[in-house]
Amino acid sequence: MTVSEITPEEQAELDKALYDALNPLASAIRSRQTGLPADRMWAADPIEVALSVLTAWKVMDAEVRRLTAHAAATAGSYGANYEQMGAAWGITRQGARKKWPDAVSRSAPAPAGRSTLALFGGTAELVQAPSGDWSWTAVGADGASAPVPEGTRYATAEEAAAHAGVFLKEHALGAVDLSQH
Repeated sequence: MTVSEITPEEQAELDKALYDALNPLASAIRSRQTGLPADRMWAADPIEVALSVLTAWKVMDAEVRRLTAHAAATAGSYGANYEQMGAAWGITRQGARKKWPDAVSRSAPAPAGRSTLALFGGTAELVQAPSGDWSWTAVGADGASAPVPEGTRYATAEEAAAHAGVFLKEHALGAVDLSQH
């Protein structure tokens, strides 16, 4: 069994979860099509019931494709390449590039960005390198300052801000030093 294969027990749990998610959607679709209450869906003509279930699967399929593209874009934003994405999906690098054309940025390096974050009485400066990675430096309300250790980089401004925010919270006036307890 490869890492991406699932056990029979996991398959049964997945099937149940998918059907549990599908049934309310199929019932709502059937109710809109007929004007009947959703709880009467299963008493309808079997062909119409089956078609409403098929329609619900189509909706779910489109949503899974959207969420998959979002996951690929997230992986790409963290530095994954098409070869890695293809391996995860069980397709070639070229197949991954075709499936998620915008997941990996091929653009020229972005110009350096800069922003300031003020939290808990302190400030942090977020700095984007020409490579697109982010770092931060901060001065807490208690006067403590901390640059990020050399070489530490973050994929997004939000990730750098989260780490800077933790530092600022730890160095707020009146903050309790939990390492002393």
